[in-house]
Formats: sequence, structure tokens, C-alpha cells
Amino acid sequence: MSKKGILLINLGTPEHHEPASVYRFLKEFLNDPRVIDIPPLLRWLLVNGIIIPWRYKKSAAAYQQIWLASGSPLLVYSQELTKKLANELGKDYQVALGMRYGKPNIEMALNQLSDCHQIVVLPLFPQYSSAATGSAIEKALSVLSKRWNMPEIFIKRDFYNEAGFIQAYAEVIKKNMGSQLIELLLFSYHGLPERHIHKSQCKAQCDRHSECPVIHDDSQFCYRAQCYETSRLIANALGLEENRYQVAFQSRLGRTPWIKPYTDLLLPQLIQQGIRHIAIVCPSFVSDCLETLEEINIRAREQWRQLGGKTFISIPCLNAHEGWTKTLADWVRKIGLLR
Repeated sequence: MSKKGILLINLGTPEHHEPASVYRFLKEFLNDPRVIDIPPLLRWLLVNGIIIPWRYKKSAAAYQQIWLASGSPLLVYSQELTKKLANELGKDYQVALGMRYGKPNIEMALNQLSDCHQIVVLPLFPQYSSAATGSAIEKALSVLSKRWNMPEIFIKRDFYNEAGFIQAYAEVIKKNMGSQLIELLLFSYHGLPERHIHKSQCKAQCDRHSECPVIHDDSQFCYRAQCYETSRLIANALGLEENRYQVAFQSRLGRTPWIKPYTDLLLPQLIQQGIRHIAIVCPSFVSDCLETLEEINIRAREQWRQLGGKTFISIPCLNAHEGWTKTLADWVRKIGLLR
């Protein structure tokens, strides 16, 4: 009897932190039409003529600050999760890790699952976005479509409101905050261009600046709304009142409008409000990476210090947290029972 295959997909990382490796990674990443969704010729000129030449050395320097002795943090933590999930599921399952960009790529991972008649495709992105989840699913299906014998395919599209994911993050936050005095918990999510929200056909009555309303059928694909829902659920699990947490978005690129509020512009506003003790958590990521370790734990921490802030706790991602691993295993087993 063949094993059931589990394909974990994460975004990706350079193989090394040297500029040449980062250049190759950015070239593959930013030329994806789901990431920079503009006409092909304009995208090629913008990405290859402006963004990458301007950005790759700066990005390489950032990677150098967070690189582990064993390699890229995103890859190291994702591999640890893969191994723990395989142990949790047991001998009837085979788990493989594929990166959307870089290596091990999705095709390499699916080759490991070539004898599996059933494959669960599980992109490790809690909130759905076409740029991350959509691109990962599209690539996986494209690779599988070349097979003569197609396996049964199950896809976990998002999990922004799943109880196990929420509880695992609440546990990590509690553990890292401990008994320290914290006035506000800031949820910082990876940003997207505003046009991506419009393209998701969100019809909710929302000004795109204030808090998103609770998700309904007319906003089920809205990334921003899903981020706010994740924040509400984690805050509820922690017993936080509404005035004890806020939501913001990081990692914007270029001059086009991105979803707001922006994390780096919100920090000075918090100082003006008299807040000096904060914790920041990034629940659009399940594995620590450049955006959490360098952008938040280094740059945002330094910004907070220079603004006059006192306490700054950077909450780690789920990585290979035991509760998170068990949650993934439960999802996989449940998918098998739905047949």
C-alpha cells in the first residue's frame, strides 16, 4: 500500500547570503506574475532593470545578519517542522518540503512523493493571497499536471481562523511575553499592494484604513480581512481587550499604495500616544525569516529604541512548535477521512 504524501510549501530563500545567490533568488521571486502583477514587458523592465540591481546587495547584507551556522533560518526551521511532522504522522505518510522560489523547489519535493497515490498540498501561508498561496498552488499543480498517472490531490488553501493555528500562536505569545509589562501587542503582517485586495473582489464596506469587518461571503478572499480575523481570534485567546492590540502591515515595495496601516509609520504614532512597552508578533508567517528576524527584530527594534520606546519583545513564529506540529498532523489525518 502506498504512503500518503504531504507537500509542505514555504516561500523560499537564497541558498547562500552572498550577493550573487540573493540576486538569483530575487530574479525568480520578483519575476513571478502573481507577485508583481503588471504587464509582462513593464514587469521585466521594472524588476530586472531597477528593483533587483538596486536591492540585491542590500538584501544580501540583511540576510548576513540573520544567517545561521546551519543555513537560512527559513529553510532550517521549515526542515525541522517537516521532520517533526513526519515523526508525528508515522510510517503511513511521507512528508516533503518544497520552496516556491529557490531550493529545494516544489518539483524536487514532489519527486520525493512520486509513489504516493494521494498528495495533500499544504502551503504554509495562514492568510490567502494570490501572490503567495495562489502562486504556490499553481506551481504544484503545474508540476503534477505533467504526470501520466495523476494522484488524488487535496489542497489546504488557508488556515487564518483554524483553532489549532490560533491556539499555537497564543501559546507562543504567552511564553515569550511572560510576566513582562506590555502595554500593546502589535500584529504585523506582510503587506500587499492595494490592487491585490481589489482583484480579490472584496465587496465589504471597508475604507481600507480602519479595521476590516468580520469576514462574510463577499470578503472571503480578502487578505486584509483575514489578517484582522486572525488578530481578533488570537487576541480573544489571550484575553486581550480591543485597546490592547493593533494591526499593521510591513515589507512594502516601491511607490504603489500598499494596504495600511504601515508598521514603520505606526510606531511613531504609538509613541505619541504615550506607549513605551510593546510586543510584536507576525502571524502571516509560520517560520522565522528575513521579514521577522531582520525587518522586525533588528530594524523595527532599533526604530523603537530611537523613538524613545522601552520594552520591545519580538515574538518568534511557530517554527516547529509542538502544538503547531500536532495541528498540521490533525489536518492531514482529517483530510484523509473526508474521502
